[in-house]
Amino acid sequence: MKKFFISFILTFFTAVIGFAQTDSLVTFSVQSKKISDGLYELKAAGKIKEGWHLYGINPSVKDLETVKFSFEYENAQAVTAPAFDHAPEIINDAIFKKVNAFTDSIAVIQQIKIKGIVPASLKGTISSSLGKGNEFQQAEQPFVVSLEGGVVVSVDAQKLKSSSVDLDHPVNDCGAKSSSASAGFLSIFFIGFLGGLIALLTPCVFPMIPVTVSFFTKRSPNHKQAVRNGALYGFFIFLIYVLASIPFHILGNVQPEVFNNISTSSTLNIIFFVIFIVFAISFFGFFEITLPSGIANSADSKSGLTSVGGIFFMALTLAIVSFSCTGPILGSLLVGSLSGGAWQLTSGLAGFGLALALPFALFAIFPNWLHSLPKSGGWLDTVKKVLAFVELALAFKFLSNADLVMHWGLIKRETFFAIWILIGSGLTLYLFGILRLPHDYKGMKITNARKLVGVLALVFTLYLIPGVTSTKYANLQLLSGFPPPLHYSIYGKDNVREKGLEADVINDFDKALQLAKKENKPLLIDFTGWACVNCRKMEENVWTKPDVSDYIKKNFILVSLYVDDKEKLPIEQRFTYTTKDGNKKEITTIGDKWATFQAENFNQVTQPLYVILNTQQQLMNNPVGYTPDANEYKIWLVCGKEAFDRK
Repeated sequence: MKKFFISFILTFFTAVIGFAQTDSLVTFSVQSKKISDGLYELKAAGKIKEGWHLYGINPSVKDLETVKFSFEYENAQAVTAPAFDHAPEIINDAIFKKVNAFTDSIAVIQQIKIKGIVPASLKGTISSSLGKGNEFQQAEQPFVVSLEGGVVVSVDAQKLKSSSVDLDHPVNDCGAKSSSASAGFLSIFFIGFLGGLIALLTPCVFPMIPVTVSFFTKRSPNHKQAVRNGALYGFFIFLIYVLASIPFHILGNVQPEVFNNISTSSTLNIIFFVIFIVFAISFFGFFEITLPSGIANSADSKSGLTSVGGIFFMALTLAIVSFSCTGPILGSLLVGSLSGGAWQLTSGLAGFGLALALPFALFAIFPNWLHSLPKSGGWLDTVKKVLAFVELALAFKFLSNADLVMHWGLIKRETFFAIWILIGSGLTLYLFGILRLPHDYKGMKITNARKLVGVLALVFTLYLIPGVTSTKYANLQLLSGFPPPLHYSIYGKDNVREKGLEADVINDFDKALQLAKKENKPLLIDFTGWACVNCRKMEENVWTKPDVSDYIKKNFILVSLYVDDKEKLPIEQRFTYTTKDGNKKEITTIGDKWATFQAENFNQVTQPLYVILNTQQQLMNNPVGYTPDANEYKIWLVCGKEAFDRK
């Protein structure tokens, strides 16, 4: 262990020194010159570190790049290849033989074209490749260059912190005792616990219960020791899953909004979509997914110990070898709970670990219970294939999340339900033996339990059918919050005019504030997200109540601010913001703006969050989060309106 630790430290610091070195190998200063409207010439003057050479253009050497400019602004494009102010030297390079390269200094000229609005400054990166003897390094340097005639960011666009908001002294002290946070932790814990129970029924975990318990009872000198070892084994399973959330707590202390960015990342959601499709195909029986044998063998080699450490590695081995079955469930938990922060993730993983650990501990304490367990057999294969259909359905939830935040328009609400109806139909046909998958055969016996689940699958599939229509029955409350919102419809936004408030919502704070001043009404701010399940539940189950919707329409200006919207802001509204903690943050998307606005003024990064302000942006009452009780939400609204009238 000591040798490993020293080796790790040396490797780490070598890597750090290497990265630091690349930053100092060449230093560029960038200037710009306007040629015509939208056309600019950038000139990067660089100083190369003594002893090193920077590679020029070498068409004969494959994949060896010279100096390259990249730009953060999507409308900026290079229109010519980089040019140099002087000819390169021909150097006998130890790696690439004879090459064109520069030593001492270099000046690179790059013409760029900017479509549409030209910003006052342009951010980008200069990348280059350098060599010295047998060493080869790639260097990247960010730059900011002013552009003549560019549009300056408006001062109003940078006002994300309001001096009028006083969280400690709202006009009315109501809403402060909202239990939504604790309720959220509890619900995530139970979702994780349910996921753990499902994982127990998979072929990767269920057969391990009698094998592991028998190991403890036979290897222990007495029943008391067997109980101790079994309980310790269960505790370590629980602990391993809880410990898996620790890195996210560290990450959250650095930047709290990172959780929302991760869970709503289009890239991450598409990756999970692909992973779930692959897992589903595997669960259908077309191929097997296994982790590299070295990982499992490494943990398993230490699990033969009889000490506490050995029991820990037995638990770790179970977590590793069962990953092919538990991975999709954990993936859903990860993305589903991260938007609520690290503690919600910990709650979910704790529930999952507890459900997975309990049977091992209980059966070790009461080994006679093992006789009541059903024997492993064909039913496990059925469970695995049912989970395959579930994973297939969940895969499209991840794709839907990416589609919503990026506004691709690929999976509208009705399309989502149509896909689920097809999956539900396939599950029903499989359970009744009509659809055969690998390892199934014609004439195989269909048990009554399987037929019962088939009936439930059929009923659920039939329940989904109104979701593809534009009728009032399309709001399927059992699935509230899970599919895309009502207004994200193939029938258009007007489809929701009689189903709630969504068609009347403003999505710009400044416009809403102007309207509030004009009509002398308080602002009801809804911090929401495209991929926020609880936000959809509020919109579809609370805002649709006539007394709530009528009260909001009559007394408030409602503004919904989407904190996960990945649409780019106009270039004149993008800027670098300094938070109240002194950190620098790039505001480039709509979501960046409203997420920062929420965090800076209300010290919260979770959604939904509801805030009532007057036209001077003073807080009328305490902000509240997810409030599924419509009467409780209405009382909070009335309290805020009374504060506005009194103020």
